[in-house]
Amino acid sequence: MKKYIGVDLGGTNIRAAVVQEDGQIVCMKKTQSRPQRGAEAVMETMASLIESLDGWKDCEGIGMGIPGPIDTAQGKIIVSTNLPKLIGFPIAAYIQEHFQKPAYMDNDVKVAALGEAVQGAGKGMPIVYYVTISTGIGGALVIDQKVISGQNGHAGEIGNICIDRAREKYNILNVGAVENEASGTAITRKGQEVFGDRIQNAGDVFDLARSGDERAGKIVEDMAYDLAVMFSAIGHVVDPHVFVVGGGVMKAKDVFFDKMESHYRSMIHDGMQSVVFKEAMLEEPGIIGAAMLPMTRLR
Repeated sequence: MKKYIGVDLGGTNIRAAVVQEDGQIVCMKKTQSRPQRGAEAVMETMASLIESLDGWKDCEGIGMGIPGPIDTAQGKIIVSTNLPKLIGFPIAAYIQEHFQKPAYMDNDVKVAALGEAVQGAGKGMPIVYYVTISTGIGGALVIDQKVISGQNGHAGEIGNICIDRAREKYNILNVGAVENEASGTAITRKGQEVFGDRIQNAGDVFDLARSGDERAGKIVEDMAYDLAVMFSAIGHVVDPHVFVVGGGVMKAKDVFFDKMESHYRSMIHDGMQSVVFKEAMLEEPGIIGAAMLPMTRLR
């Protein structure tokens, strides 16, 4: 069975693993990334970490998942708040030359989407749209096991989709951007506006909604509707076979997920009703998806 290397590069840690073509992780290790040292130092650390993996020499290729917009053609980071000293550095070329193996990279959400499309909840589906709802909201389109990155690496940045122009302006995103209205951060903000310091995180709002609190229930109902508007915008453009939904907010799927899907189905054409909603299922979608980058490219 063929094996590939998957790498998750973040502002705090680098994780690397040997992954079989069936998605099974054979060996995984991590170390601190310490990006303040500069690009060359981070790349040397990544290379050493990969070389510490049992069986790395037998792997067919290397895939990397990295936060922020990625120039997948040139193998470089376009924008990054966590890894500013690596912006513009030829990461993929460095790794490919060092290991003499094909190397690819993409945004971390996109590789997680690939993992779910190839080995997870979207397995066997031709068109998979992956959405993660957590601190923010992100997404990625996978067609025939290929991630669509777009001209500038921004494809799937659905958090900036406007769901209501009558809302407030909060940050650099659009007025009424769904990330500012239905993410975990947004639910925490809205909960604090109603309940004050009782709310420490979105989970507190969901717990109140479960207990029957009407005000918390209204926040959750609005969230479900706003997410449905976002999914409707995606669905009318992409018309996927399946929406795979992951992220920390899915811990509260019992209070919003069915409502969201019901609203969504009321917003789309009759001919689009065959779409399926599934919860993401992989424990390590980023690592597995990164390894699937070379697997799907080298076929």
